[in-house]
Amino acid sequence: MKKSRFIKRIALVMVVFIILSLSACGSAPGGAGKAGSVSNASGAGSAGAAGSASGTGGTGGTGGASGASGAGGSAEKKVELKLAHFWPATHPVEVDLVQPWIAAVKEATEGRVIVTSYPSETLIPSAEIYEGIKQGVADAGLSCFSYTRGQFPVLEVFELPGIVYNNSAAASKIAWEGIKELNPKEVQDTTLMMVFTTGPGNLFTRNPVKSLSDLKGLEIRATGLSAATLKALGATPVAMPQSEAYDSLSKGVVKGNLGPTEILKGWNQAEVTKYITETPFLYNTLFFFTMNSTKWGTISEKDQKAILDINQKFFDNVACGLWDSQNETAFKYAVNEKGMEVIKLTAEEAKIWTDMVKPVQDDFVSKMDGLGFKGREILDTVKKLSDKYNK
Repeated sequence: MKKSRFIKRIALVMVVFIILSLSACGSAPGGAGKAGSVSNASGAGSAGAAGSASGTGGTGGTGGASGASGAGGSAEKKVELKLAHFWPATHPVEVDLVQPWIAAVKEATEGRVIVTSYPSETLIPSAEIYEGIKQGVADAGLSCFSYTRGQFPVLEVFELPGIVYNNSAAASKIAWEGIKELNPKEVQDTTLMMVFTTGPGNLFTRNPVKSLSDLKGLEIRATGLSAATLKALGATPVAMPQSEAYDSLSKGVVKGNLGPTEILKGWNQAEVTKYITETPFLYNTLFFFTMNSTKWGTISEKDQKAILDINQKFFDNVACGLWDSQNETAFKYAVNEKGMEVIKLTAEEAKIWTDMVKPVQDDFVSKMDGLGFKGREILDTVKKLSDKYNK
């Protein structure tokens, strides 16, 4: 009996020893290698502990924690994004905006957010990019709101004829501030990074257009409200993305294009048109740079803040005035190297044109009212911002 009780005591001691040993293995002395805490983890005094993960996403999932495993090691989740747009790989949108933005995001997030660009419609056709981002075909992207006319009724206000835009920088500031102020529901199904615009544009044609009689019945490539504007002037608008315009012009499917001057070089259209009719009161195109909201939610709050800061810097320093430098360069190229002829409308002729497009604004107001929006208030908001930024 004594021997049996002794064996049992020895066995009990061994069990206790094993339990204590296992408990000791579960903690790291001095905090080294300690997993990051779920809430308000600062990492202080813990070599390799990660920051907090409260609110959206974090690297441990919604409301979860992002922790570090092992002394100095990081287990933070990497987020990889596919970015789609339609501009060529050599276009300033890709070279001066997208690629530097991608590099800045990678650096600011210490490699936790990696973005790959798919230019030239290699991932999604231009007119389907916004919907493709919503559906998760791409995680982010850039394109024109006007490529899907009717889907963004409020935002058409930024493309109305008769509103003055001195340049693309002014037009972009008007649009971005206006969208923040109006907060239209139509863009709340993605997470906007920024918007920017072409600013004023001109008519580029195969035959000279010096008066309305020259424009009457002429097939002109145009999208969004630009199409309604041309129709009011007696032209025949033909909707197509910019990526199809070169071939259509070269084959005579369309006889001209209404757009920013940059397309003469950026899209090589100085090769297939001969005349520039200056019409700064007719045109402005609004671009979006947006992200799938679910994907945005997988990025930690810390990295979201870093990206938002980057967005502001790139809007201020690159995007908002991107078309101004392009327009100037393209104009010189088209005239000096390609021999395009510049046509300036007489003051009398220009007034006739502007009077004829005023009903487009009235139609917009009526349309907004019919949809339950305050059309006049929307239009007045943009006109007010136009006065502010065109100084």
